[in-house]
Amino acid sequence: MVELVKPHAPTCDRNRDPILGVLRRYLGDRRRVLEIGSGTGQHGIYFAQALPHLIWQTSEVEENLPGIGLWLGEARLPNLPSPLLLDVNDTWPRVRYDAAFSANTLHIMSWEEVQRLFAAFDDALVSDAVLAIYGPFNYLGRFTSESNASFDESLKLRAPTMGIRDFEAVDELAQSIGMTLVEDCAMPANNRTLVWRRH
Repeated sequence: MVELVKPHAPTCDRNRDPILGVLRRYLGDRRRVLEIGSGTGQHGIYFAQALPHLIWQTSEVEENLPGIGLWLGEARLPNLPSPLLLDVNDTWPRVRYDAAFSANTLHIMSWEEVQRLFAAFDDALVSDAVLAIYGPFNYLGRFTSESNASFDESLKLRAPTMGIRDFEAVDELAQSIGMTLVEDCAMPANNRTLVWRRH
C-alpha cells in the first residue's frame, strides 16, 4: 500500500498573509465561503483559523482530494468541513454560498473553463455575494512584468490552453453575473487580488 505524503506548496506560505489582509476587509459579515481549486489545502486551513466565524469549504478535482484531506485531518478545525469534489466541467453541488475565493487557478484553466466557472458562480453565489480571486493578470493585453511574461511562456509550454488572463475579460465575466469590482489590490510578486461584490 502506498503511503500518502502531505503535499506542500511554498507559495502558499509566502502569499497567505497579504491575501488574508484583503479578505479581512470583505469577509467580516460573511458566513459560508467556497474555495475553488484549493490545491494542497494550506490556504483553507490558514484562512479558516484566522477567520473562525466562516465555514470555509475547500474544493478540488478528484486526484487532489486525498492531499487536502491530510492537511484538514491534521488541523481538525470545526469550521473546515471535508473537501468538496468539484470540477468546473461537471455539475456543481446545489449549495449556495455568500462568498467565494480562488488563488492561482484562472491561468491553469482553459479560457472556456474560466467562462464555465463564472457561469457556475451565477447559481452558486447568493444575491449579495463577495468573490475574491488572487493571481497574475494582464492589463490592456499587456504583461505587468517580465517575470509574468516568462511565467506565461512556461504555462503555454505545459499546455497551450493555459496562460495569464486579461483583467478586462475576467471583469466582464464577473459583470455578466451581476458583480461589480470593489477592489483591485496589488500583491507581492506581481500578483493581484481582485474583489467583486454582487448587488
